Amino acid sequence: MDATNSKALVLTGRVTRAEVPGLCAELEALLTVPGTTVVDCYVGGVTDPDLALVEAVARLALVARRAVVPGGVVLRLRDAPDGLRSLLTLVGLSEVLGHVRVDPP
Repeated sequence: MDATNSKALVLTGRVTRAEVPGLCAELEALLTVPGTTVVDCYVGGVTDPDLALVEAVARLALVARRAVVPGGVVLRLRDAPDGLRSLLTLVGLSEVLGHVRVDPP
């Protein structure tokens, strides 16, 4: 992907449920940039992956799926820790999040 259609969203520290609406708003802002088809969501700096982070990923995926962009938007989780990948699998979201790609660290 070239730099003109890829944007980045960085999550660090502990993600709480209270932060999820702000993260979704940040993603929506990135999606207003013309030509955006891929958003790389860097989660390697997240500490203690838990269900709040899983909720954040699920809601971010929903924002990406609902984006009014021809061909849709792909949300790529970058540097995903093993704990997050395990949680996504455990709750059954690894297959459900069709527009989300989880790239290994």
